[in-house]
Amino acid sequence: MDAAVGTAAETRRQQRLEELCAAAIRAQVGDAELRFRGHHLYRGAQRLALHAPHLRTDPAADDFGSLRGAADGMAARLRDSDPALHAQALPTEPVPRLVFEWAEQFRVESLATLPGVRANLRHRHETWSLAYHRARLTESNTGLLLYTVAQIVRARLTGEPVVEATEDLMEALRAQLVHQLGHELLALRRTRHDQAAFALHAQALARQVAEMADAADEADGRPERETVDERPLPFALWFEPEGTLGEEGAAAAGGRSPVLEAAGGAYRVFTTAHDREARLARLARAEQLRDYRQRVDARIAAQGVNLSRLARELRALLAQPVDDGWDQAQEEGRIDGRRLAQLVASPTERRLFRRERVQPQADCALVLLLDCSGSMKVHAESLAMVCDVLLRALELAGVDGELLGFSTGGWNGGRARRDWQRAGSPPHPGRLNEALHLVFKDAHTPWRRARPEIAGLLKADLFREGIDGEAVDWACDRLLAQPAARRILVVVSDGCPMDSATILANDAAYLDQHLRDVVARREAEGAVEIRALGVGLDLSPYYRRSRVVELDGAVRNQIFRDILALLAAR
Repeated sequence: MDAAVGTAAETRRQQRLEELCAAAIRAQVGDAELRFRGHHLYRGAQRLALHAPHLRTDPAADDFGSLRGAADGMAARLRDSDPALHAQALPTEPVPRLVFEWAEQFRVESLATLPGVRANLRHRHETWSLAYHRARLTESNTGLLLYTVAQIVRARLTGEPVVEATEDLMEALRAQLVHQLGHELLALRRTRHDQAAFALHAQALARQVAEMADAADEADGRPERETVDERPLPFALWFEPEGTLGEEGAAAAGGRSPVLEAAGGAYRVFTTAHDREARLARLARAEQLRDYRQRVDARIAAQGVNLSRLARELRALLAQPVDDGWDQAQEEGRIDGRRLAQLVASPTERRLFRRERVQPQADCALVLLLDCSGSMKVHAESLAMVCDVLLRALELAGVDGELLGFSTGGWNGGRARRDWQRAGSPPHPGRLNEALHLVFKDAHTPWRRARPEIAGLLKADLFREGIDGEAVDWACDRLLAQPAARRILVVVSDGCPMDSATILANDAAYLDQHLRDVVARREAEGAVEIRALGVGLDLSPYYRRSRVVELDGAVRNQIFRDILALLAAR
């Protein structure tokens, strides 16, 4: 339990650091669509590639200054480099490509003017340099050559000294390189404000370094490289090219589905004959729901949540000011013509004005969509308590709240899989299980009447497998049917989509990619704002707006602060 809580806390810390770094990048670039998802930088749904080894960080190991330095480096590249011009000049061979990419990255970093940004960039470069050296990658001729070139190029462009800790190590090679590459190094410094002219000299430098690397390979006893995969080991360890900035990468860490892509992205469902949407009152006895309710009430009483304060904060976040008549007899505001006669009768009277009365009104609908897969069963009681308190606070704030869930009607495909087997098990059948969509509370049922069904979350046999993409679509359709100006969907999950029968009959990423496609489509439509709460897990590979929360052990009021922060993100 303690280990799980520690892991969740570390994940939350990493996510917050990435949020701070993404905010710094957005501020410098002026692009509101930039954010980190799954430790990768995205512009909207497009993943942006890295360009140099020192921009790769590990949020779990690197200090905040190092993370900020990498973020400032990404911002500099986005702000000061033309990706189309860079792509035209980019070499295709691995070593020239690396040197050229690195030169361009150091060029844009040299243009930084703010002292804090320059200090961050320097700190990140030194952190990477020392890690490279401690990994013993400077012990080969090739590794030392490329490392020394990187140090020299950055020093010439920025005017800063090389890393002091490794200066003696590379002193002899440095003198040799400065002699051989002196003309191009001088030209790089002179043309750093002109990307096109700089690219010509960077290409020449990259070609010369590639020739030296071939000679270093022979000295190390390695054959001449022919492909990227055959490059020497040190080179492979610290740089894997990801393309140029602006080039679309993989949509998320989960990978792509060959089956779904072969079908042109068309998601299939083998049969809907056994799918159903059910209310909890139909799945559990009234006596059973009363027992569950008593357990939830006991947890809420022990929690000590300030419900009135939570409702006020929700109203402040979700309500919009609307005109609600006039306040009469005011001492300032607009003159009230009906009270001018009073001025004649009583010249000292000052309450001759009126002001518009503005009241906050929450024209908003919010749906909580719960992942009722098997791994969420251990969190059922804590989740029921949180949802119950939140729904009650939403009602006090004037917000229409729904509580929905999704699971499957059976394990390992259930009746849908049996139908598929009877049909001869055709290949790639698509979704192969019984979708079960659960309604714990709809928007039109008051919280007081829905209390027993909300406690139905404690019913253990509801938790089976999860088909997230279809559930998100279903919840969005329910939201669109509500006459609200603002619609918000909050998905609560502890992992990726999982249905064993579907995965075995298609491929491991089939449901993953479908979820990403659904979320991207719904976000692009803009009618529903989608948020996600990851229970001990970062869900940013699937959802652009997400936070990590903890439900292990005693649930603290921190989770409600996390929910408020998630709803505040616009």
